[in-house]
Amino acid sequence: MTAPTRTVRPAVTEPRARFRDLLAAEWAKLWSLRSTYWTLLLSGLTIIGININAAVADYHNWPQYNSDIRAIFVPIWAMRDAFAQPSGLVLMLAAGSIGAITLTGEYGTGLIRTTFAAVPARRSLVTAKLIDVTVVMLGYGTVVAGVSFWATQAILSGRHVGMSIEYPGAFQAVVASALLAPVSALIGMGLGAIVRHGAATIVITTAVLLLLPLCFTDHYRWTADIKHALPASAWQRLVDIGYGRFNFAVRHPTTTTEAWITLASWAVAAAVVAVTVVDRRDV
Repeated sequence: MTAPTRTVRPAVTEPRARFRDLLAAEWAKLWSLRSTYWTLLLSGLTIIGININAAVADYHNWPQYNSDIRAIFVPIWAMRDAFAQPSGLVLMLAAGSIGAITLTGEYGTGLIRTTFAAVPARRSLVTAKLIDVTVVMLGYGTVVAGVSFWATQAILSGRHVGMSIEYPGAFQAVVASALLAPVSALIGMGLGAIVRHGAATIVITTAVLLLLPLCFTDHYRWTADIKHALPASAWQRLVDIGYGRFNFAVRHPTTTTEAWITLASWAVAAAVVAVTVVDRRDV
């Protein structure tokens, strides 16, 4: 009697996830959070509203300004209206929070275990997150910065003190303000990879972006160097296109090149930290 033959089925191996599939998956995750929509919308309107309010105030107060203020209104005051310091703080807080929640949210719910089980390539996964967040926040920053500059200068043009994008340093200020959003978001992601707790990460991100610059002054070289090395100070340097002019002495000045390097360094360092920490630490 012949023994029955056993059919051996070939093992079926699942294809490795392509990087563009990871990008698509992380993109869907990012936009599946309602907090993403509301944070971007409300913070964007708040930022633009703060800047427009500053321009409207200067428009109405223009007849009372003396000759000294009028002499330096363009570019100093006009640019401050376009990118008021409070609006920059709101932008950094919103972008940093979104970056933090993007990573800490999965740790908080435990979804990160499922994610890593489906995609063991942690570096590729985190890189996809970083790219998606950078693209979204760059678009957000571009819209907010562009609308703020256009709207405020249109208002000031009613007093013939509005600036065009072609004014020396104006384009630089708009670009720096647009890039501040993705840089802040990446910093939030880097800190989120280390802390892994949503509320704690947002608090630390706020401290690094908003509070730390207040702890250092330019009275001494070493404190000035630390202050210049912070992202908020670098942004303020790039937006202040009247820096060191109009007889305003700067005790320990910095350059626009150094400010650009500072922003780039924080973004790259935060991305490297996020990828490295998530890859090496257990869930």
